[in-house]
Amino acid sequence: MANFDTLRYTKIPLIHGSGAIPAVGFGTLIPDRLATGRATKAALEVGFRHLDCAERYRNEDAVGDAVQVVINAGMIRREDIFVTTKLWNTNHRPERVKSAIDASLRRLGLDYIDCYLIHTPFAFQPGDEQDPRDGRGQVIYDNEVTLIETWHALERLVDDGRCKAIGLSDVTLEKVQEVITAARIKPAVVQVESHPYLPEWELLDFCREQGIVLLAFAALGHGMSPNVLNDPVITGIAERISKTPAQVALAWAVQRGTAFLTTSTKHTYIQENFEISALPEDAMREIRESIRLNVRFNDVVKTGVPGFISRAREVPSPGSAADVP
Repeated sequence: MANFDTLRYTKIPLIHGSGAIPAVGFGTLIPDRLATGRATKAALEVGFRHLDCAERYRNEDAVGDAVQVVINAGMIRREDIFVTTKLWNTNHRPERVKSAIDASLRRLGLDYIDCYLIHTPFAFQPGDEQDPRDGRGQVIYDNEVTLIETWHALERLVDDGRCKAIGLSDVTLEKVQEVITAARIKPAVVQVESHPYLPEWELLDFCREQGIVLLAFAALGHGMSPNVLNDPVITGIAERISKTPAQVALAWAVQRGTAFLTTSTKHTYIQENFEISALPEDAMREIRESIRLNVRFNDVVKTGVPGFISRAREVPSPGSAADVP
């Protein structure tokens, strides 16, 4: 078990990629661009070294500006941080993939991406409209491209040095298996919703067998109801070891072998979420054996439509506020 001083600095080697991913990650799904920059800068200053971004969040440039401020101040070097970003659904056709990552690189102000993920396995109608809908308000899917074709396009990005690793996001176990069967370069990372109410043990076990890192988003349940941080098992452990419920849930995530993402715009929460320390083994067992509730908060795995991003984008959807620990 990692000790107090090292848990927050845990890095997981990428067997199917280059380097290692910091287990403690900061997500940048923050609707306000100014808040994005401030929060990203605060996260790096506190100690976060993994930033999770996406074309779909429409704020990669704000993240990139914050990164450059911290680098130029001499606080970190580019090689000290691990940057993940994602290919959006409208860019799944192979001929659009290289242009998509190049645009992300420009916005982020970087020469390479540490890990590039297919944001969801669903292809949308290609074009500039990120949320294409028909006259009835239904998503317009693209049936002219397969997930495997898109995956092979990502493999070529690794070949030419645009990214050091590739992976999947918002997928089921079956989709991961489908890609692995056809892959020349296996996924290094699989990002899915996971927290004590959605532990995804079967997927985690499979990823371990395949040498894939499971990266948990909404690691604190995204502040939605039922609230993970109000669970009596979590609060009871927190009280016993003098930690916050958020720190208990996040330590659990790292100790069971996953990486996690958490998001906030408040400095106190950002610092709290980084300053985790190892749980006693009996606490780890209690969380696994005593929490029986199973809840998925984001249905993106069913449709490709991200549940934590509003269509209007300027107005957060219910439960999507970043100011949760």
